[in-house]
Amino acid sequence: MSLKERIAHIEQRVKEACERSGRSIEEVHIVAVTKYVSLDTTRSVLDEGISHIGENRPQNALPKWEALGGRGTWHFIGHLQSNKVKDVIGRFQYIHSLDRLSLARELEKRAAAKGTQVLAFLQVNISGESSKQGIQPHEAAAFLKETAGLPHVKIIGLMTMAPIVDDPEQTRPVFRALRELRDDLNAQGLSKEPLKELSMGMSDDFEIAIEEGATWVRLGTLLVGKGEET
Repeated sequence: MSLKERIAHIEQRVKEACERSGRSIEEVHIVAVTKYVSLDTTRSVLDEGISHIGENRPQNALPKWEALGGRGTWHFIGHLQSNKVKDVIGRFQYIHSLDRLSLARELEKRAAAKGTQVLAFLQVNISGESSKQGIQPHEAAAFLKETAGLPHVKIIGLMTMAPIVDDPEQTRPVFRALRELRDDLNAQGLSKEPLKELSMGMSDDFEIAIEEGATWVRLGTLLVGKGEET
């Protein structure tokens, strides 16, 4: 199946998931996770109309970003070390992995120096797995209060990763819990603007995530195929 065909197939599945859950397809955005594929494949993704690119290692992403002349909208989707923030600010518009206050403060410092604003997702470890990054759900309210005064870091929503399971249906409680947490935080009025976004769902479970409210799905293998590089 060609890249064009894969994209068309994915878009049809997104459409059907939205129809099942009474949502508009306009609410759901696809991030092409290109972290394991070549510059040429990343360029092809952009050429086919997928404008959101997801990467998780600055050292691998920056050569692509520069070669592509900054085309597309770039999302940082992996664990972000504080000493790498300087490489991310000004190139990545979205950070999906804000998971500690020290990182929020470093993002604020670097974004202020660049005169820009970072759009961030607060990463929450809904599943409770020790292998997963993210704050605990009960810590989210305090985190939002602590970061409310950072003008250059705008938390727009929540992100989580579901466990890897044989039956995608088993991920539904995780995605539902993230949506319910977002709604609860909004009801408390802890942020200047309501949290609208939910970054959740990957190649194996994105349809379940959409049915439970995902606004951003992160698709790697299903969209770009097997990795060509690490």
